Amino acid sequence: MNNHIGLEEIRDALANQNHPWQAGMTSMSSLPPDEQQQRLGVKPPPGDPTVDEVAQRAEQLRGQIQALALERNARVTLPGAFDMRNLDGGNYITDIRDQGSCGSCVAFGCVATAEGRLRRQTGNPNLPIDLSEAYLFFVHGRARGRNCDNGWWPAEALQDFQNKGVVDEECDPYDLRKTDGSGVCADAASRLSTITGSTELTKDPAKIKDWLVNQGPVCACFVVYNDFFSYSSGVYKHVAGDQAGGHCVSIIGYNDNPGYWICKNSWGKGWGEQGFFNIAYGECGIDSWSNFGVNAVLYSGWRNNTQVQGLWAIDQQRNAWAYFASLGWKKISNETDAIFYTMLSDLIAAKAAGRPVNFFEQNNTIKQLYVF
Repeated sequence: MNNHIGLEEIRDALANQNHPWQAGMTSMSSLPPDEQQQRLGVKPPPGDPTVDEVAQRAEQLRGQIQALALERNARVTLPGAFDMRNLDGGNYITDIRDQGSCGSCVAFGCVATAEGRLRRQTGNPNLPIDLSEAYLFFVHGRARGRNCDNGWWPAEALQDFQNKGVVDEECDPYDLRKTDGSGVCADAASRLSTITGSTELTKDPAKIKDWLVNQGPVCACFVVYNDFFSYSSGVYKHVAGDQAGGHCVSIIGYNDNPGYWICKNSWGKGWGEQGFFNIAYGECGIDSWSNFGVNAVLYSGWRNNTQVQGLWAIDQQRNAWAYFASLGWKKISNETDAIFYTMLSDLIAAKAAGRPVNFFEQNNTIKQLYVF
């Protein structure tokens, strides 16, 4: 059910609960209920609990999850607050996207989680990374019979990410006029990034926190109620309105005072806190329904207009590396003598002349190189 609820009704309900968050006119609240529902898209497969069952279970588990989230574990030392947007002065989270009127949130939640993981594993908050939600949803999801109307499921999406890979955004831009997978570039097969696997963290807020601090973001599903569309800031708790459906986002941080997760959404910057939101521990199943971390990302794709800042080599098994601005160290492919020595010479010349280069990277190895 997704009946309309007015802003004043939400504000009255918030006042009765001491205003835990702020409601306002947003890019989502201005849409009619059927279009709001199009922005959701978590559809559990047969045999898994339905969204209704998850909502009931989340209500029952709320107190237990909140207590676990706030429990101090002497064996694990974690900060009381953590935000990947401000980690040692760096922002490891990629830009907010907008899924539009399509139930593709699972692809956005999974891709956001992988992008943040890649920045963390390289230790580089400025790493240029933009993977294709369109490829994950309109190619792999479509092969499973998924579309804008029937949504998807994170476990399946992450499995396809691992086994089949995802191209970069430039190769397959997100375009709702091309939901049949027809917008993919010709060399897509050589531009597939994969993940090495995923780790389930469902119903274990301590492990979710530990993963955030030491690994990266966590993919999360939760039950959306009608008041959520009007969220503008604060710590969200359901106060009014019917259930609208299931949604997928990426958890990027937390704060134990007063106790909430920080999440990245895919509804554009005209909703929430410039596209982000805070949600209380245990609320709406956010930490008890399909939580996954990405183990590692193996990136493949072009890096354009980059500066060579350093080179390192030893005369053993053609072993040489180049250091690039904002990208870090990359190994020079040593498949053949000719390729290896040609690229090494070109990189030496580019560094000496201060000339930028384009290169194709596959699993942190330079496979092709062009010097300007």
